Amino acid sequence: MAADEESAPHARRAAPLAPLPDHRNVDTPWWQELWRRHAHITTPLRERGLECDIEFGLSAYIVRVSLPDDSYLIISPPQEPSSERPPGNPEGWIATREHPDDQSLFEVLYDSAPSDDPGAPQRPEARNGGSAQPLIKVIDHRLAQLGLLPHPVSPTGTPHPLPDTPTLQAPKAPDVCDTADRAPVYVFGDALRALTDRLNRAESHADAAALLHQILEPTDGLLAQLGEFFEAAGEKAKEAQEDDGFDLSYDLADAADEIRNLGEVLHVAEDRMRALTPIVPAPQLPSTPVRPPSLPPRVLPPAQPRHTR
Repeated sequence: MAADEESAPHARRAAPLAPLPDHRNVDTPWWQELWRRHAHITTPLRERGLECDIEFGLSAYIVRVSLPDDSYLIISPPQEPSSERPPGNPEGWIATREHPDDQSLFEVLYDSAPSDDPGAPQRPEARNGGSAQPLIKVIDHRLAQLGLLPHPVSPTGTPHPLPDTPTLQAPKAPDVCDTADRAPVYVFGDALRALTDRLNRAESHADAAALLHQILEPTDGLLAQLGEFFEAAGEKAKEAQEDDGFDLSYDLADAADEIRNLGEVLHVAEDRMRALTPIVPAPQLPSTPVRPPSLPPRVLPPAQPRHTR
């Protein structure tokens, strides 16, 4: 299927993906487009062994996630009132766990949808809006508590990598403070420069896609962690309890949001890179000119006898 490329494209992901849904809509263009728009939600969950599907809810499309105990998650945009945002990019996400036979298992895991009641207290998740990263983290944590994650996760919350996943050694953080007699050391910039060099030397689009995974992985990739860094910097600025500190914290929080939005815009870039067809080099022309084959001798018509008077 074009929307997923089930086997080869994900061979080097952090974990094998859970299978696609098994129904006739999977091969239709409209469903594949919906799947592509929700890949930033479904791909991290499928990396954890959770099967996902796209369905229509009350007024918008939702992600349904099957769990090992026959319960399931519903991850949806606001349904009532309905969202006017495009599928996969809502103003907020609501994640609930439900069971077809046991209503006592119902719980709301996450809710970042804006409240339509101006007098209601603001939920902590509301500041995350439609960002996928905080949603995945909460689902990770709750399912790990319940023992419902099929794939084991590392302490950072991501599935353990397969042996062929390109792994970069994290640089040791030095003292980066500048002093009069010592230039600052940009070890993190050097690490990213090394990653860029590896990308330039990649011998295939699959290798390039695996390096993109280091940047775009929605929970522990570079963009996700860079967003966390700017958010932490904003909180540090608030500690000054000064007007300029609060202004700076708002600027840094906006930067964190922009970085996270960039990651969500590019969430299918890895798959698109991996699916590119390798360029076949054109055949080389011979160094010496090749003579055209000789033509057979032309057969002339027989001479006609001349008539004499």
